[in-house]
Amino acid sequence: RHCGTTASSKQPPALTTPPMATYPIVELLGDGISAELSQSVHTIAEALPFTLDFRPVDLSDENRIRGGERVYDEAEKAMREAGTTIKYPTATTQDSPNRILRTRLEFSVIHRPVCTIPGIQTNFTKSIDIDVVRIATGGTYEDPGRRIGSDTAVSLRVIERGPTKHAARFAFKLAQMRGTSVCSTSKYTIQQATDGLFEETVGQVARDYPATDYRRELFDALLAGIIMKPETYGVIVCPNEYGDFLSDAACGLIGSVGLGDSASYTFDDTGQVTAAMFDPSGGTAPDIAGKNVANPTAALLALANLLRHIGENRSSRTLRAALLGAIAEGACTGDIGGKLSTTDFTEEVARRVRAALSEV
Repeated sequence: RHCGTTASSKQPPALTTPPMATYPIVELLGDGISAELSQSVHTIAEALPFTLDFRPVDLSDENRIRGGERVYDEAEKAMREAGTTIKYPTATTQDSPNRILRTRLEFSVIHRPVCTIPGIQTNFTKSIDIDVVRIATGGTYEDPGRRIGSDTAVSLRVIERGPTKHAARFAFKLAQMRGTSVCSTSKYTIQQATDGLFEETVGQVARDYPATDYRRELFDALLAGIIMKPETYGVIVCPNEYGDFLSDAACGLIGSVGLGDSASYTFDDTGQVTAAMFDPSGGTAPDIAGKNVANPTAALLALANLLRHIGENRSSRTLRAALLGAIAEGACTGDIGGKLSTTDFTEEVARRVRAALSEV
């Protein structure tokens, strides 16, 4: 008996609050505006109904020069253990952090979502909403080439079935989630061996997704099609260099290459994602670093994509809607026509996220 209760009395069950979900997230800190973008991401994270357990790794140029390979060892270990990473812009001086991380983590697929953002002035008057899924290895980027005599140079072009299959399955799963089509693109009529293998592999994967519309197009025709009829494209899967060209060109159509985000994925033999890294496009912008004027849009879009990856789909959609809604209403930073500082813009987005998530 406790506190005067009798053997026959019954106490009502205690009301307990379910524990808040916690997700470990490696945070690769960089250079220039990296610190301001990190602060924006943390501000939004505080508005979410779960915990993002950020685990920072200093990947700044200064620390890389001082620590050498030890810094990359630390980053790789943390990224493999946590499985999910957000990375901010890093300066490329003595080395390319993106290239080194891609090699160490064996990233085989890069995803670049690109969509029109209402409120941003562009030279392109139509709306675009595509996902570029690119093989992260091979193509013409693996081999720097070599000179043959003084007037000729050659390089190898490599396409592998494994990374192609990973990219294709990712593309079809994404299309299923979005309710859109898949289009594979290359120069398969000219590069018959390499691009032929790519298209053959994608076509084989397509058989596993009969409910998803699938077609293939020559890359040059696709570029014209996106400009003339962008509404006919959803998920586009392509070899390495084609995806590089296409994603930057598409970002140009929406107003800036700095408005996009990117995700890189590693897969195991069964096709499951074992490591994912999310990062904003754009550089370190040292000329505006520390001035509280940087535009965090791309970093917050990367965070929204990260939230989708970890299964927090409602928060992902809410953040994306809050971000695009604020921009559409002119509540944004000066580089895209607004008057808000980095922190004020972030607080406005966070306010909208809290309000939307509090609704039942």
